Amino acid sequence: MRALTPPFGKYVADEARLEGEFRFQHSRLIDYSEEVALYGGHNAEKDTLDKGYFTLIKHVNYILRRRFYHGFMEDFVIKYFWGALGLMLCSVPVFVKMPGHIAMNMGDRTEAFVTNRRMLLSASDAFGRIMFSYREVMELAGYTSRVATLLDVMDDVQAGHFEKKLVSSSGVEGNEAVLKGRGTVHESNDITFIDVPIISPNGDVLIKALSFTLKHGDHLLVVGPNGCGKSSLFRILGGLWPVYGGTVYKPPFHAIFYIPQRPYLSRGSLRQQIIYPDSLRQMRARGVTDVDLLEYLKILGLEHLPELYEEGWDAEAEWRDVLSGGLQQRVAMARLFYHRPKYAILDECTSSVTLETEKAMYDTAKALGVTLMTVSHRRSLWKYHSHILQFDGQGNYVFTKLDADRRLKLEDEKEELEVRLRQVPELERRIAELTAA
Repeated sequence: MRALTPPFGKYVADEARLEGEFRFQHSRLIDYSEEVALYGGHNAEKDTLDKGYFTLIKHVNYILRRRFYHGFMEDFVIKYFWGALGLMLCSVPVFVKMPGHIAMNMGDRTEAFVTNRRMLLSASDAFGRIMFSYREVMELAGYTSRVATLLDVMDDVQAGHFEKKLVSSSGVEGNEAVLKGRGTVHESNDITFIDVPIISPNGDVLIKALSFTLKHGDHLLVVGPNGCGKSSLFRILGGLWPVYGGTVYKPPFHAIFYIPQRPYLSRGSLRQQIIYPDSLRQMRARGVTDVDLLEYLKILGLEHLPELYEEGWDAEAEWRDVLSGGLQQRVAMARLFYHRPKYAILDECTSSVTLETEKAMYDTAKALGVTLMTVSHRRSLWKYHSHILQFDGQGNYVFTKLDADRRLKLEDEKEELEVRLRQVPELERRIAELTAA
């Protein structure tokens, strides 16, 4: 019997591994949900999840088939064999008179035996079903609770209720009028905001009315303290946040590309990291070859990357663990070169690269006709932009043309004055010492 038993231990280990990978894919998608949404990578992620799901289901079905045949053999060869043997042993006192027992005819003894056996089996089965049903009902309650929560959220989205109730929320009583309003979104070649409020998911109004116009070819630098609304502006452009008021003119979704500070690298080949969210078939339909992809990597100093792996462009790995932060940011910029959008949102995407690589990134992007919208505190990026949108963190902003040279001189003078101001207390103390002497 042992020789005929399949290796269920190995099957269970493989099933646990596939389930773990499937759960990991979902948790990964949750962690990078915003990046995937801004990339428009829902179809690519769906294909990845479907592949993991059907691989798991195929393996589970294989285990079930093996268990069916093994269970059939186990039940009929062992269970019923030993059961029949037990019945034969129990039937001895029924059919054979034992000395010292009350005389009963054979029919009475057989009836009592069969009746008691059936009652015991039925009672055992009934109690077992009750115990199992309680556990199953509790599991079902957990699943239905999660599904009900999901349906409630979807109903809120359909009804236009986007506010989250957070513990840290500062109260939205004074903002109710703004939260109830809805703005309009129109398609245009340029980006224009007209009296658009920027509101966080918990109802805090970051900017009451934002207005500016960015024409194609004008590069915008967005600066300001943390939490002032810089990234929120791009979430509105990407359609992740609703427009609570005013009017927004923006290009279609595919004309705006987003590169975050933490690049999203999908699970797939090296080639897929460059062309994401496109597939290989879509890449070929665009007339792009691996030679073109290699040219993009050469600009960023990554031409050696395909040569590091035996499979070349088809090499697969967990790229976010294999590549350093700087390499990930360069791969993300190669992705921008491949897609060549009209507008690109660069959110601190050069924080881990050298100034030479940064220059190659921006010069190439501008040469490809991409209008850049950059969030960064690096002074080295000022010269690549023609306009600046500056938030002060108090709900105010300034939108104006950017004179990089003049602004750099002012910043240098400001830093010099700050150094002098820090020396004032020491100078005053020294003057006091000299006066006392």
